[in-house]
Amino acid sequence: MLIPSYGAVAAVGALLALFLAQRTARICGVDAAQAWNVCVVALFAAIAGQRLVLVAANWSDLRRHPTWVLTLAMVHHPLLAAVGVLAGAGAAAWYALWRRLPAWATADALAAPLALGLAFEQFGALLAGSGFGNEASAKLPWAVVYTNRLAARWSGTPLGIPLQPVQAYAALAFFTLAVFLFVWMPLRRQTGDAAGICLMGLGVVIFFTELGRNPEGRGPLFHGAIDAPQIAAVLLVSAGGLILREREAGA
Repeated sequence: MLIPSYGAVAAVGALLALFLAQRTARICGVDAAQAWNVCVVALFAAIAGQRLVLVAANWSDLRRHPTWVLTLAMVHHPLLAAVGVLAGAGAAAWYALWRRLPAWATADALAAPLALGLAFEQFGALLAGSGFGNEASAKLPWAVVYTNRLAARWSGTPLGIPLQPVQAYAALAFFTLAVFLFVWMPLRRQTGDAAGICLMGLGVVIFFTELGRNPEGRGPLFHGAIDAPQIAAVLLVSAGGLILREREAGA
C-alpha cells in the first residue's frame, strides 16, 4: 500500500497543531474545546475545498471513471493551497461567529498552531518533491536530488538534478515563527497582536522563499518579476499590519 509522504506528514502536522491549539487557547482565555472545534471545522473545510478543485480539474476523466474520485491525490500546489486557506479561514470565522467566540483572542490562539501546521506541510512537500526549488550548484552540500518517478509524475519534479531545498527553508522559518508566537503570546500587550504578527510573518516567509522556487505552475506575473503566491504574501503582510495598527489605535 502506497502512503504519500506529503499527505502523511501534513496529517501529523495537523494533529500537532490541534494539540497545540489546546494550550494556546488556555493562554488566550478561549475555551479549549471550542478552539478544538474551530480547528477541526477549518481543517475539514480546507480539505473539502481542495478536493472539489481536484474534482473540477479532472472532471472529464471522472465522468468516464467515477470510482477514480477515491484515488485523487492531495498534492502541494499554489491553487490548492489558496483554496484550502480561504475555505478553512471562512469556515473558522463562521464557526467563531456562530458560537460567539471572542474574535481576536480566538485568532491569537490559532496563530502558533497555524504556523506549526504549515511547517509540517512544507516538510511533507520536501519529501514529496512538491513546490521544488531552482537548480542548485553541485557544490551545495544540502542540495536535494529526487529520483522517484512519482515525484516527477505528481509534481513535475526534475529527477537527478541538485535542487535548492526551498521547502526546508520555509519549514524552518514557519517552525521558528510558531515557537516565537507560542513563547511570546503570554507577553502580548493586547488581543489581536499575535494574529497580526502571524500574518506578517507568514507573508514574509512566503515572499522570500518564492524567490528560490521553480516558477513552473506558480502563476508568474509581470514577465516573471513576481508570482501569485508573492501577491498573496504582500496581502498577508498588509493585513497583518492593518490588524496591528487597528489594535494599537484602539488601545
